[in-house]
Amino acid sequence: MVTLNGEKKSSMNDIKGRSILVTGADGFIGSHLTELLVKKGATVKALSYYNSFNNWGWLEDIDCVDSVEIVCGDVRDPHYCKYLTKDIDIVFHLAALIAIPYSYIAPDSYVDTNIKGTLNICQAALENGVTRLIHTSTSEVYGTAQHVPIDEKHPLQAQSPYSASKIGADAIAMSFYNTYNLPLTIARPFNTYGPRQSARAVIPTIITQICSGKEEIVLGDVSPTRDFNYVEDTCRGFIELAECDAAVGQTVNIGSNTEISIGDTLDLIKEPVAPDLAILPNKRKS
Repeated sequence: MVTLNGEKKSSMNDIKGRSILVTGADGFIGSHLTELLVKKGATVKALSYYNSFNNWGWLEDIDCVDSVEIVCGDVRDPHYCKYLTKDIDIVFHLAALIAIPYSYIAPDSYVDTNIKGTLNICQAALENGVTRLIHTSTSEVYGTAQHVPIDEKHPLQAQSPYSASKIGADAIAMSFYNTYNLPLTIARPFNTYGPRQSARAVIPTIITQICSGKEEIVLGDVSPTRDFNYVEDTCRGFIELAECDAAVGQTVNIGSNTEISIGDTLDLIKEPVAPDLAILPNKRKS
């Protein structure tokens, strides 16, 4: 079930037994989504970004690796995308460059992967008759909140080349629904946390500093608030969108609609193990 405009909407579309492609399956959310899809009885093809080390990223760590068809490639190749989506029912498109700091020095690579990669997947899905496409956006497209809670009508603000590339990718995806009736949904997850998350994220940063025995935690501003969601809950949101007819042609936020400050998050984490830890400001340039 997915809530749209305050109403519960269901669908007869069931993930079980469907042929599913997950792009970006080697990443944090993608690897968890792959696991959950297998548990639900789907036949899963998982795309890992090709590299000369033959490393499958986080797919190396999933329990169901023997039940997944893992392929290596690059969404920047339109011919490969067409080959990849043949005989696929549902595509979960998560492949993207996501690091905000790197986008400041290499913005062109974000356009190539995030915008052109999305174009390639949409075009391939259209040509191969894919029945549902779930395109992954990000809450970063909203920028600094102009009003809370942040709903799907909040203005989009390109505050980094990364967020700009995701705004562009979202627009490309939606154009394929508006122009060609490609049955797609834009899933816009908020702050996701859990196993396999990058150590750069705030929750892993706090945990690793505590576990390393530090008596003082180094953090930036702890006053901003976030809507944190456990990764398995985010993945369930993706699947429910794929099963929901009412979500076709829609952009849907995936979140708890609950905000908590970074400082309060720190207190929750440290209270059981190190309640007296002090906080030092992070003076490094962001």
